[in-house]
Amino acid sequence: MKLNANASLLKLNTLALDAHCLWLAEVEQLADLVALRSDPQLATMPRLTLGGGSNLLFTTDFHGLVVLNRLKGIAAEDGGDHWLIHVAAGENWHELVCHTMKQGWFGLENLALIPGTVGAAPVQNIGAYGVELADFCAYVEAFNWQSGEIERIAAAECRFGYRDSIFKHEYQDSHLITAIGLKLPKAWQPALGYGPLAALSDAPSAQAIFDTVCATRMAKLPDPAVLGNAGSFFKNPVVPAALAESLTLRYPQMPCYPVGEGQAKLAAGWLIDQCGLKGFAIGRAAVHEEQALVLVNQGGTSAMELIALAAHVRDSVEQKFGVVLEHEVRFMGPQGETWLDEVLS
Repeated sequence: MKLNANASLLKLNTLALDAHCLWLAEVEQLADLVALRSDPQLATMPRLTLGGGSNLLFTTDFHGLVVLNRLKGIAAEDGGDHWLIHVAAGENWHELVCHTMKQGWFGLENLALIPGTVGAAPVQNIGAYGVELADFCAYVEAFNWQSGEIERIAAAECRFGYRDSIFKHEYQDSHLITAIGLKLPKAWQPALGYGPLAALSDAPSAQAIFDTVCATRMAKLPDPAVLGNAGSFFKNPVVPAALAESLTLRYPQMPCYPVGEGQAKLAAGWLIDQCGLKGFAIGRAAVHEEQALVLVNQGGTSAMELIALAAHVRDSVEQKFGVVLEHEVRFMGPQGETWLDEVLS
């Protein structure tokens, strides 16, 4: 385990914000977690688990311990009608998708090029193009900081929702995800309900879906290595069906997807775009010129500029459409997670 004091987080978050933490621990094996739990100084500090740093906005320095999850390993077994894949939390998510594709284990192709590590996937219940992690997750394994034990949590107990899970609530501080189990069916069925996938042939291959998703994401989303960003900044809002119907009468071209009785999902990027905000900037923080759902660091921006920009985008959409956007990106304050309204107050 590598342990550093007063460490910079600049290269550990894709928004490229220059924050620091009191201590940074790079964990490469499960025994490292036991050692951290046993340390009398570190065990009492506020604690944050970091993977790829692709979904975080540090509002200020973090006054505690950042645990950098670098646990590695992929194992597979034949489950009869499915493949069961056990993946350590420090593995790169997109590289995992590529690995399953090469092995002929299909199902994750819609989730290609989502940034971050495997351990972050259950926290957000990552999703794209009509598929979510919850569709294929069998279990999540996590280190319980209180007991010092590894627990296997069945998917049904993870309370997966839209960009949500138990790991954002009760287990946020008490558990660190060490691995996940994926159940990929051998009788593969394509998911073609969203965006460019709907234009594919009636029976596209998993590779064709993978290629289309990658091409679409690369065309729309900036590379964080070139332009600091955290991907989709806001969640696609789920609104009452009556409001969605009223808005579609006014805006017939508005993307709208039924998601259950009495509700519909709208496209946050489209709403922001209709407010004329592409390219809008506050200081060095800007709405991306090609994809309105992405807020970018044009170089040297501050957390407060990004926060002010996020507030302006949210308020503009609410004023025009009566829809309140929620940020998908996690805001991290000095002691732990916070939210836009709390930072602004």
